[in-house]
Amino acid sequence: MASRRPVAPDRVVPSWTDPVAAQAAESVGGPWGRHALTGRALFWTPLRVCLLFATAVLGLAWIKQSPCATGNWAGWVQYTHFCYSDAVPLFAVHELDSGALPYLDSSVEYPVLSGAFMAGAAALGRGYDALAAAVGLLPSVPAVQSYYVVTCLLLSFCALLVVRAVLGLSGRRPWDAAMVGLSPLLFVHAFTNWDLFAAALATLGMWAWARRRPGTAGVLLGLGVAAKLYPALLLVALFLLCLRAGRLRAWLRTALAAVVTWVSVNLPVALTAPEGWGRFFRLNRTRPADPDSIWNMLLHATDHRLFDGPLAEGQVPSVLNGVVAASMVLLVAGAAWLTLAAPVRPRLAQLAFLLVAGFLLLNKVWSPQYSLWLLPLAVLARPKWRSLLLWQAAEALLWVPRLLWYLGADNRGVEIEWFFLGVGLRDIAVVVLMGLVVRDVLHPDGDVVRTTWPGVDDPAGGVLDHAPDVRTLGGSAGQRRADESDLLGVRGGVARGLEDDGAVGRPRHVEE
Repeated sequence: MASRRPVAPDRVVPSWTDPVAAQAAESVGGPWGRHALTGRALFWTPLRVCLLFATAVLGLAWIKQSPCATGNWAGWVQYTHFCYSDAVPLFAVHELDSGALPYLDSSVEYPVLSGAFMAGAAALGRGYDALAAAVGLLPSVPAVQSYYVVTCLLLSFCALLVVRAVLGLSGRRPWDAAMVGLSPLLFVHAFTNWDLFAAALATLGMWAWARRRPGTAGVLLGLGVAAKLYPALLLVALFLLCLRAGRLRAWLRTALAAVVTWVSVNLPVALTAPEGWGRFFRLNRTRPADPDSIWNMLLHATDHRLFDGPLAEGQVPSVLNGVVAASMVLLVAGAAWLTLAAPVRPRLAQLAFLLVAGFLLLNKVWSPQYSLWLLPLAVLARPKWRSLLLWQAAEALLWVPRLLWYLGADNRGVEIEWFFLGVGLRDIAVVVLMGLVVRDVLHPDGDVVRTTWPGVDDPAGGVLDHAPDVRTLGGSAGQRRADESDLLGVRGGVARGLEDDGAVGRPRHVEE
């Protein structure tokens, strides 16, 4: 009889633990059965299935973008077909069509590695154009189209890297990577800008940290900061967690590697073309509030009487910059308090998500594709389909009133109030998701990552995983370690009971 007993799965089964996944499973025969076996597929492993999901979504995203690929935007097709992408107009603006090099020949408003990405895609596009002209068998397309196709292919590869890294960071929950592969946000904004490049570097850096390779993590995070600045917030999250755990030596190795990498990438460009290199930093200082920032909505509501008042072209919004800087300081202070005061040390993804989400909410710029920064962090911080889909639905739907507002009410678009309504709904969705993550931090027995497998602490924690606390607020480190052991013991006991029942992570009420 013992030999006929079902073998417990070696991973969390989504259709047993998530109501949305369970409901979706009804369309393919219902949740995974008690006697079904996991880990026996020779080819269709969770990784390959999640990569297939992402490939299908990226294919649909390309179909959505195809009306804009030729660069012929007559009749405002970029707005009416919702296919706008920064890559297409900037191809000519930065003279990439004539082989200009970013920073050296053309001033680019992006960090160095993003400029290198643009130049690399342009070079590959010119290579295809030359090959098509020489061979005659390949289709000839406008130069901007070949460039944009190459850009989208490279960004698709970056998206697949994000999926792979998320699966590696999810521990016994490999199917959480499907939340990235099937993301509506990925469908809408995969090719809007070059942000997937930075997201891939940042997520790979987190994966290296999880595998206890702090030097490699620092190199990848440094490259991420050289593409977009936001991965620096991951270093802040690691510092706060390492401060509580007394693992600052590992953090110093990561931070030093990140700084050396960033300087190595930026210094040659800064010395060769200081004017072009500095444009990104000057632009961030002088630009006004972005249309869908909370600051712009406040300015609009007060008829631009708030902060600096009406600004002339190129005038620095000094008061607004000061308010944003102070808000960021308060955000980091709040994250530090939460890290040190929580009953159990927060997981890396939880704290990183809160910092990046707070940064986007409080910053004066929130371009639509910036939300891709949150995607892997949100999935790892709170891998529940319902809350993630509701947030992403708000993000995806915001793209509609945004482009219709750009189109203008005179061209059958919408007024700015509809755009602000979409922005408000998106901000509310992000705040709610942040609140749920904070609740999981303060009440770790509600954290599904820690409650669906025996003894799990932080699959992405690396040296922080199961590390004892050294510095805490509101209690001694020894007491906190005892409290953490009690919490982990309760979770482990519950999960072991489920394992003895033949279904790890499967709630008993599903069977009853």
